Amino acid sequence: MTTTAKRPETPKPTTRRRRLPFLVEFYRSDVGRKWVMAVSGIVLLGYVLVHMIGNLHLYEGPAQVNEYGEALRDLGGHLAPRTFVLWVLRLGLTAAFVVHIHAAYSLWLKNRGKRPEDYKSKRDYIAASFASRTMVWTGTIVLLFLAFHLADLTWGAEPAATGEFFRGDVYSNVVASLSRWPVAALYIVANVALAFHIYHGAWSLFQTLGVNHPRFNLWRRWFAAGFAAVILVGNVSFPVMVLAGVVE
Repeated sequence: MTTTAKRPETPKPTTRRRRLPFLVEFYRSDVGRKWVMAVSGIVLLGYVLVHMIGNLHLYEGPAQVNEYGEALRDLGGHLAPRTFVLWVLRLGLTAAFVVHIHAAYSLWLKNRGKRPEDYKSKRDYIAASFASRTMVWTGTIVLLFLAFHLADLTWGAEPAATGEFFRGDVYSNVVASLSRWPVAALYIVANVALAFHIYHGAWSLFQTLGVNHPRFNLWRRWFAAGFAAVILVGNVSFPVMVLAGVVE
């Protein structure tokens, strides 16, 4: 009895996925997006701190705070056109803000429905309990408030209490806006949400960047809490002092 040997099947050619540029491939990974969140978060933390410190000129009076506003437009002096450096900084901050939101939202979509792992230690749970569970909500509150804040005090689309917006008169616009109880309450609520967001963000970015060791964890927690507290106290003081009549 003769048997016919089967011819070996020709392997089908495999289609090789085209490799994208390294940075794009890196960003498409979970690790890459977390790194982008951490680095952009550092940029945004720096901006929030500098912005709060600059707003302290409000306590020096109209001349000083308005001069501060003009100084921002004149950054670069005679080496660059007026407002050029300011717009470069604005575009850089906008880019950091956009990638931060996109990375956070894409990671949230991917992890939605998955049961989060329990924290390995009590210390980690304390540091990231309420703040971590509300990151989506506090981030959304801050985003909505930012849109209102820009419309109110930068674009003049939201009239101040006097019904007028005086371009260049930062002091009058701020005082007129924060003199309204609803706006002051919104400002306070948004900055409480920002403080919680900063607390967990400042804590977790070190872990993302590889600084995660029992020797440093206590320092990380105190840094996150201290930074959030400074921003909260500084920002909330503005509507409180306006409503109290200290700034008028």
